[in-house]
Amino acid sequence: MDKPPLIKELDLNVKIDSADFYQKQLKDLQDRFTKQQNATFHNSERVVILLEGWDAAGKGGAIRRMVEKLDPRSFRVHPIGKPNDLEARQHYLQRFWERLPPRGHIAIFDRSWYGRVLVERVESFAKKGEWQRAYTEINEFEKQLSDDGVVIIKLLLHISQEEQLERFAERLDNPYKHWKLTDEDLRNREKAAEYLAAYQDMLDSTHTEWAPWTLVAGEYKWHARLAVLKTVVSTLEKRIKGEIPHFSAKEIRAVRKKLGLNDKG
Repeated sequence: MDKPPLIKELDLNVKIDSADFYQKQLKDLQDRFTKQQNATFHNSERVVILLEGWDAAGKGGAIRRMVEKLDPRSFRVHPIGKPNDLEARQHYLQRFWERLPPRGHIAIFDRSWYGRVLVERVESFAKKGEWQRAYTEINEFEKQLSDDGVVIIKLLLHISQEEQLERFAERLDNPYKHWKLTDEDLRNREKAAEYLAAYQDMLDSTHTEWAPWTLVAGEYKWHARLAVLKTVVSTLEKRIKGEIPHFSAKEIRAVRKKLGLNDKG
């Protein structure tokens, strides 16, 4: 098993300058993901993809490009915020069990159960003993999913505080993006050092053989979107057979005959 990725060693300067290259790579990865979605469905597999990261790190943009060409009937995106009143009275993992995909489907989580060791830790919504215990609980939860055949893909998008500030300013300057800048964003930014420590502790404690983390440099959006898709597609191509059902030549002839079509041999 590889060592957990280190945020301090991540190169945030990697980028893509060519729009043509970006669009070509994006199309290729989206097409490959579509094929893997078909394979997931026809082989009754289950896939869980989760994205964590700083506010304005580009999770939403990466997800939009990820699902752009998918069949909407067999995937679902779950944007995760604070629990409602009922969920707050339950074990914190309960609401995620209820959102796991059925066979043949893909579930994508925009934030996830890792909120327990991130925002709930930093903002003291969970007691120290609760969030410390959660590392073991989460590893066991993911091991249960993996043992049951679920493919788990975990991505952490990282950006600098300078880039985050620029993106916040862009949201403030664009009336159509005001809704994306919240009091929680501002509060979280004030505790950036605490969140950075929580992110690294999360990587150190939950980077497992059955559910490893991929750390993505999100400073440049084109690079981040391709990196996310590459991770997803390459993982699925390794884990899920690409074959989907096909008619045999004999079956094709029989169906053509029933339809009154000319037999092409």
